[in-house]
Amino acid sequence: MKEFKIQNLIFKIMVVFPICSMLFALCLPLSADALTAEEVVKKSQEAFFYQGKDFKARVMMKLISKSGQERVRELTMLRKNYGASGGEQKYFMYFYQPADVKDMTFMVYKYPAKDDDRWLFVPAINMVRRIAAQDKSSSFVGSDFTYEDVSGRDIEDDTHEIVKEEKLGANDCFVIKSAPKKADVDYSYKLSWIDKGNFLPLKDEYYDKKGGLYRVFSGEEIKDVKGFPTVTKRTMKNLSSGHRTEVTYVKADYNINIEDNLFSERFLKQPPRKWIE
Repeated sequence: MKEFKIQNLIFKIMVVFPICSMLFALCLPLSADALTAEEVVKKSQEAFFYQGKDFKARVMMKLISKSGQERVRELTMLRKNYGASGGEQKYFMYFYQPADVKDMTFMVYKYPAKDDDRWLFVPAINMVRRIAAQDKSSSFVGSDFTYEDVSGRDIEDDTHEIVKEEKLGANDCFVIKSAPKKADVDYSYKLSWIDKGNFLPLKDEYYDKKGGLYRVFSGEEIKDVKGFPTVTKRTMKNLSSGHRTEVTYVKADYNINIEDNLFSERFLKQPPRKWIE
């Protein structure tokens, strides 16, 4: 009888317990490490471009030449989400300085899976210009950021791959390689260091058509704004020219109930003071 009990115990240890452990493991939620590259990029887009129902920031933009000369642009940026996260958005920007861009406004209607609509009001000629979709890689108001850097790029426009996982400073990151499916941008691929904790992009490296590194984005300061981790200082460097652009959010706020009618051609020419002050 004792021998049977011992044999039964050995059977449970060798066969039953491992099976139960395996079934238990299958019932556990997947860890962050089990995410696909597309899921990581989607979470990063949501964290960087979609947090809150809406968003407002007072922005200081420094354009710094290779020799260290600075030009400063000051603006207010407003953004509102429509529908589910990752869906449609509208952006509105109003420029205060310098004199050559004072009172200029910029508006974007961002759509998933199709080209954005973009408008620019130029006060010097008192005209609203429609910006062609092909201009997504053009410089945004003379900076090292492109129009697409400002409002984001559709996830489906690229193929994504997790190439490694490593620390960037004290932050554990996924390193994602994203390659455009079409030759509609001026880079062949980019590498993105995405924080595993909050999914904010901490660094992007852009490689040209010959495979050379030519542009680098850095998320240099992250602050909590109403419970949302927010990149409040970022830099884009052009390694070819030595020029760089530093963007700082002097003030930032979420969920302030921005009115829908702000995002209209009418208010491009005469924006309501309550939203741009």
